[in-house]
Amino acid sequence: MGQKRVLQGIVVSDKMDKSVVVSVEHRKKHRLYHKVMTLSKKFMAHDEMNECTLGDVVRLEEFRPLSKRKRWRVIEILNRGDVADISPETIGRDLEESTQMSAKSEAAAEAATEVEDEPETSEVEG
Repeated sequence: MGQKRVLQGIVVSDKMDKSVVVSVEHRKKHRLYHKVMTLSKKFMAHDEMNECTLGDVVRLEEFRPLSKRKRWRVIEILNRGDVADISPETIGRDLEESTQMSAKSEAAAEAATEVEDEPETSEVEG
């Protein structure tokens, strides 16, 4: 029997139970223009203990079919990922609120200075 293929990639999704999606990149030279291109492909892999998290660098091994799309399994985790556990909705929320508050306060300050700058007119003009 032949040797199994081994690939290395980054985990891009770990939302499934005992499965991860791994993006594997490789470089290839264009045959006509000779430019080096970076190509990537996503593989679904089996992670028995649910150890992989988003951003991990893992090594995959070719394996027998486990489902319709799973033909790979995770052999080892090389590096742990440094991805923050913050949802995208909350990333810019504080900055957005502070910007809105400062814009409102600036508008109120401008209105107050305009009122102060107006010359006072006397009630009796003659």
